Amino acid sequence: MKITRLKTWQVPPRWLFLKIETDAGVYGWGEPVVEGRAATVEAAVHELADYLVGQDPHRIEHLWNTLYRAGFYRGGPILMSAIAGIDQALWDLKGRDLGVPVHQLLGGRVRDRMRMYAWTGGDRPQDVGEGARALVDQGFTAFKMNGTPELAIVDSHRKIDEAVARVAEARDAVGPDVGIGIDFHGRVHRPMAKALLRELEPYHPMFVEEPVAPEHLPCLANIAGGLGYPLATGERLHTRFEFRDLLAQGMIDVVQPDLSHCGGISEGMKIASLASCHDVALAPHCPLGPLTLAASLHVDAVNHNAFIQEQSMGIHYNRDNDVLDYLVDKSALAIEDGFCAIPEGPGLGVEIDEAFVEERSKVGHRWRNPVWTHEDGSIAEW
Repeated sequence: MKITRLKTWQVPPRWLFLKIETDAGVYGWGEPVVEGRAATVEAAVHELADYLVGQDPHRIEHLWNTLYRAGFYRGGPILMSAIAGIDQALWDLKGRDLGVPVHQLLGGRVRDRMRMYAWTGGDRPQDVGEGARALVDQGFTAFKMNGTPELAIVDSHRKIDEAVARVAEARDAVGPDVGIGIDFHGRVHRPMAKALLRELEPYHPMFVEEPVAPEHLPCLANIAGGLGYPLATGERLHTRFEFRDLLAQGMIDVVQPDLSHCGGISEGMKIASLASCHDVALAPHCPLGPLTLAASLHVDAVNHNAFIQEQSMGIHYNRDNDVLDYLVDKSALAIEDGFCAIPEGPGLGVEIDEAFVEERSKVGHRWRNPVWTHEDGSIAEW
């Protein structure tokens, strides 16, 4: 069997789908995308196709190393996201060819279903109590909210008070037993994070995500020591090597690799194993589409340290289409009572409606994240 073609489609709301085809008629789907840079990643996928066409798709580890090492320059969000979608598609293809789910190829599942969480409150968090109650009514036992809108590097303590008040509102709305993930989104700089992280302790977060931007993670050793709740990060780390020192220095409690940004299932498995060596939990980042979610669930299925999974159904970014719209069988990723069953179909266990993909690709997208500024006109972190 040889790879013959890589096809890509940009589809609403902000995703890129990939199909790898072979001369045997077997195919696989993946989702190589960086939010806001879909066209750039798409170009990278087609550049990498030069290494793939004519090759045996079953040699996933060899092909991954070819894509990663053969071009000399490596790492970063664009290349690793392109590799990620290709890797997902290769695992999907192999599972389809052998008639087994990907998790079976990875060693077999250690759990039957995965605890899920949902988003509430939007980019500039508001009405978090009402939104949290609605999610709990749907059966979720955990949710995530943005902790704050933009913050200056040194800002007024009023901003901290407002952020803490929103978390207090959410906790009051759902009670003590529901998990609350608080996403700082890299918006909180070291001088403000020192105070905000500690003032959140009485509300017992499930975790605080991206407490500082990824380039400033070394400061966590000084500003976050002794906190009584977990810290999480990883969506903007793209290889196991970027997680290595973070884990070795004990700065983080939950790793959040994105299976469409970190090199796919192959690299995600290595990151998960590395985290387990440090007794660190796994919670893959996934505000994306059905293929990223399916890939995440297969990684969750075989890693004992996985404890919860993000998903983007109903998220505020999904204005034109949502996760399940692109599936032939929407029950494959159905969430019931806050859990999603591990997909058991061949490959990733989801069947993409290619005709619908073709139709929506005519609409496409040019999604960009908001560009925020401070009162003085300088750029703020989104």
